[in-house]
Amino acid sequence: MKHRVVITGLGVVAPNAVGVSDFIEALKQDKSGITFHQELADLNFSCQIGGIPNVSDELKSKYFTDLQLRGFNSSGILYGCIAGIDAWKDAGFDTNPQSKLDYDTGLIFGTGTSGVEKFREAIYKLDDGNVRRLGSTVVLQTMASGVSAYLSGMLGLGNQVTTNSSACTTGTEAVLMGYDRIKYGKAKRMLVGSCSDHGPYVWGGFDAMRVMTYKHNDNPENGSRPMSTSASGFVPGSGAGALVLESLESALARGATIYAEVLGGEVNSGGQRQGGTLTAPNPEAVKRCIKNALKNSEIDSNEIDVINGHLTATSKDTLEIENWTKALEREHSDFPYINSTKSLIGHCLAAAGAIECVASVIQLKEQFIAPNGNCEDLHPDIENLIDSSCIPTEKIDMKFDVIAKASFGFGDVNACVLFKRFMT
Repeated sequence: MKHRVVITGLGVVAPNAVGVSDFIEALKQDKSGITFHQELADLNFSCQIGGIPNVSDELKSKYFTDLQLRGFNSSGILYGCIAGIDAWKDAGFDTNPQSKLDYDTGLIFGTGTSGVEKFREAIYKLDDGNVRRLGSTVVLQTMASGVSAYLSGMLGLGNQVTTNSSACTTGTEAVLMGYDRIKYGKAKRMLVGSCSDHGPYVWGGFDAMRVMTYKHNDNPENGSRPMSTSASGFVPGSGAGALVLESLESALARGATIYAEVLGGEVNSGGQRQGGTLTAPNPEAVKRCIKNALKNSEIDSNEIDVINGHLTATSKDTLEIENWTKALEREHSDFPYINSTKSLIGHCLAAAGAIECVASVIQLKEQFIAPNGNCEDLHPDIENLIDSSCIPTEKIDMKFDVIAKASFGFGDVNACVLFKRFMT
């Protein structure tokens, strides 16, 4: 028996907003979370801007005990736990540490590089011969599954608990992994999402690759420019997004608020063949991913109303649009609306897919299309493929039913998920 899967909870920690209600307003108002960081300038970064969520000590204390925060230095885990707990509460569940173990609920929460700051701190102590001063949480804060370990313990989740890691595809992949588990009856609920640390030790490698913009250090909010003629590379970001997925039967039985339905999707790899490399996509695999996502969701391409793209403000944006036109067999004025949340928050790396899935579901639930920031000078190669009217630069309020979200990551890995406005 296959189960329908719906979304009953959302949580987000993004550079432009922390919490779903503030994130909704940030999307509607085209609010950027990109700022200048003196630390990057001091370290001679070419790109000295980035997106870091504003998480105060007071906010941390609402999610973590003083004991948990003692010696804590892992921003990705911090963001992931806040987003995950918010999504759990949003779905109508409590966070009582004495609650019974929930064998019907699992957790798939992805990350890229975890606890870099904590690892650096540990290295210095080790180099000074202070191994006994590392503390008891170094392993938990630096292991890839640290975020899942922390979150599952806070919530008492007893189904599958794991961490996935597929570069920029991580968050979207986590959604589809959780979806599959519920669809085939292995869990009633799955808390899914992804997170990413912030800072120079995560972002430095990208700066060395010259894939980040260096032209907007004096005007940070204009730096992230997906699909723009003047795009000059991505802006790094960080944060976390989380979604509670649930079988329709379970959600209806407890009278839960339903944000949207997950129709299905696809995950694949280009195998670094046919033009695909460690850092560039195989176009044939991308198109296959989109087509199979439609097939698995049992819908036609003309039913897609909106796309939330990967679109990073690099030279690959035009190729992504071309791949969409060919996969959907839709172009020019027949193309769906498309936007890139990265124009407001930058490229949040492993957290990107999850944050952007949350943004996609919000747009579907609230029935609006968020504007594309910094896209007043649409790239001519993109305009040759689709009409500029398909790329809104102002918020559009409209009724629509289906939004597609895709992520394409280093290692030539792809994921595409389709969300539908919930109807019984």
